[in-house]
Amino acid sequence: MTEDEKKKSASTANKSKSKKYRKDKPWDTDDIDHWKIEPFTREDNPQPFTEESSFATLFPKYRENYLKEVWPHVTKALEKVGVACVLDLIEGSMTVKTTRKTYDPYIIMKARDLIKLLARSVPFPQAIKILDDNVSCDIIKIGNIIRNKERFVKRRQRLIGPNGSTLKAIELLTQCYVMVQGNTVSVMGSYKGLKEVRRIVIDCIKNIHPIYHIKELMIKRELSKDPKLKNESWDRFLPHFKKQNIKRPKKVIKKKNEYTPFPPAQTPSKVDLQLESGEYFLKPQEKAIHELEKKKEKQKENTLKRKAEREKAFVPPVEEKVKRKKKKQKTTETES
Repeated sequence: MTEDEKKKSASTANKSKSKKYRKDKPWDTDDIDHWKIEPFTREDNPQPFTEESSFATLFPKYRENYLKEVWPHVTKALEKVGVACVLDLIEGSMTVKTTRKTYDPYIIMKARDLIKLLARSVPFPQAIKILDDNVSCDIIKIGNIIRNKERFVKRRQRLIGPNGSTLKAIELLTQCYVMVQGNTVSVMGSYKGLKEVRRIVIDCIKNIHPIYHIKELMIKRELSKDPKLKNESWDRFLPHFKKQNIKRPKKVIKKKNEYTPFPPAQTPSKVDLQLESGEYFLKPQEKAIHELEKKKEKQKENTLKRKAEREKAFVPPVEEKVKRKKKKQKTTETES
């Protein structure tokens, strides 16, 4: 056996059984990006589909005028991809379906998402981006999470924030488009961003403030920039928020009064009180003198109260006597 044959036999002995029959691939070089998504062209599927597939969705009444204006642009955009669309104003629905010109099998799903977004008040220039391969969408239903309508409205407003600042922060950190409308939240972006936005939205409706998630995302963004920490666990850097049970004041339960068949006593009127005190029978001059005396008495009381308040400032505070420790006298040494 030659030296080359000996080396080959040694190398095959070291290899495992699964890799024994694997051959080198000269065409598979390091320059090739295996993760790159190549666009789907008409050359990949020159023949038309044998079956027609379609999707329809309803839209609310307030979107009718906007959809009428935008529909010619929608048809033009979908014609380029080989998808037909119909707007039915009587039934209040939008329909998309494949044609003989359709070559991409997944484009019908993208067209379905487009009409869903248009129905959920997403403007057309933003909604048309869903036809790109890198963009996906998610419509989060938030109406069924809480029964109390007032609470739901408050928490939905918390998601938007003052002047839409919270929503803008979520969009910047997740790199997604977020639209809050009615009982749904429409999101457009990458799959990773959609996952993060869904978590933030559902937690916000379940009474977890979005600011906690925003802080976490900001820390993660800074950590991802550091190449040393890319392959390490980030748990030590992320904040851990504890749930706090706030003690609410207890409701005072009023005791029910015992039932009595007799009605409550009538409150005495001004005339009745004057009759009791004897004022009613006084002459007008005497009444005026009596009222003056009452006023003077009230004035005296008020002046005494004010004097007492003023004198409080001049009262010296009570000084606490500090006990001083007596120094131990050093015992003198007795004379020898």
